[in-house]
Amino acid sequence: MPERPNIVLIVSDDHGREALGCYGNPVVRTPNLDALAAEGVRFTHSFCTTASCAASRSVILTGLHNHANGTYGHTHGRHHFACFHDVVTLPRMIGDAGYRTGRVGKRHYAPEAAFPWDWQRPEDECGRDDVRMAETCREFVSGSEPFFLYYCSRNPHRAGTLESHPLRPDHFGNPTRSFPGDTEQPVDEAEVIIPRFLPDTPEVRAELAQYYQSIARLDRGVGRLMQVLREAGRYDNTLVIYVSDNGAAFPHAKTTLYEPGMRLPCIVRSPDGAGRGRTCDGLISWADLTPTILDFADAGGEPGRFHGRSFRRIIDRQSPADWRGSIHASHTFHEITNYYPMRVVRTHRWKFIWNIAFKLDYSFASDLWASASWQGARRDGLDRFGVRSMEAYAHRPRFELYDLHADPDEVYNLADDPARQELVESFAREIRQFQEATGDPWLHKWEYE
Repeated sequence: MPERPNIVLIVSDDHGREALGCYGNPVVRTPNLDALAAEGVRFTHSFCTTASCAASRSVILTGLHNHANGTYGHTHGRHHFACFHDVVTLPRMIGDAGYRTGRVGKRHYAPEAAFPWDWQRPEDECGRDDVRMAETCREFVSGSEPFFLYYCSRNPHRAGTLESHPLRPDHFGNPTRSFPGDTEQPVDEAEVIIPRFLPDTPEVRAELAQYYQSIARLDRGVGRLMQVLREAGRYDNTLVIYVSDNGAAFPHAKTTLYEPGMRLPCIVRSPDGAGRGRTCDGLISWADLTPTILDFADAGGEPGRFHGRSFRRIIDRQSPADWRGSIHASHTFHEITNYYPMRVVRTHRWKFIWNIAFKLDYSFASDLWASASWQGARRDGLDRFGVRSMEAYAHRPRFELYDLHADPDEVYNLADDPARQELVESFAREIRQFQEATGDPWLHKWEYE
């Protein structure tokens, strides 16, 4: 490339990979994200490290796992987690490298002083109007110097009860009338696709229809942002990365480290032409985003500075044989009341989960507990919520081991299988080594409890 690229990092709010056209859903309306994937690469094994909004974003913007950056859970209100004072964030690093930095949309990080931006808009300025949010970026993307734009939609996060609906589903931020310059696209509840981690109930269908509508509005905002870049003459030399902070805001997804919670969309459109319309099955995590962005900006940090590493070199390779064999993930808090620490190692075939507080009932996020989907299942006395039993969701064993090739739904726990004990010990040892290498305070739980 003749010059350093502009960089746009798009982070959506609770968008699972099961609700994207380019990831196989023919019903949800995502033509702009699908077009971005056709111009770039779609990662098939891409994972957040923490399936909770603020905690995940702290990893995205530092390249460090939560136990090292300090954001164990939510940053807002009484939850009050924040990055440690000595953590250096992506906007500061890329700004020091000569990029103009900008932020629009959801913040959900702390402390604010650790995230310096040359340009930013008020967090609540546009609400759920993503087309308007994209339009506010016109001034920032103009000019000749390279820029980094952190573009964070509030869609399709839950937002409150749709009182006018007899089943009272969440409305996922969908307005009662279209925003100016945009047209809402309601979805027929009979047409939604029920993923296997959810039951086919009227409440789930009602909530998925609202969820799909919110995703379509997110997609239209992405489309308008790409139009803004083209009209400013900046699109051709702009790296665009699209990810979600965590999985869909439904039980078995968000706040869990099961596949629907952590295996997420990642679309990368590189201006150097790498990976046009391809897929890559290399294992990547959101700890890799900061080092990858800095690599494209020709501003890489010193070796070992991050827990992730740049995946730039594998973007145009479908199955990179010399790439890593596993990624790590964790969960500690969501809201301050949701203490349920977990540590995970995930390979192409295996998922190993250490439920550190396995003697406790699994701790629900308040909006997931109150959702029409979950409460409807409880009211109707369902034994199963999707493929997993209600009991198994609420009560976890110390270890969970899943063969994802034979059991992609993670239903059959092999951790107690005598034939798998060597594998359990190997994964437990890998987690401990990762904890030691990255200063995880929960390391002592192997001995203490």
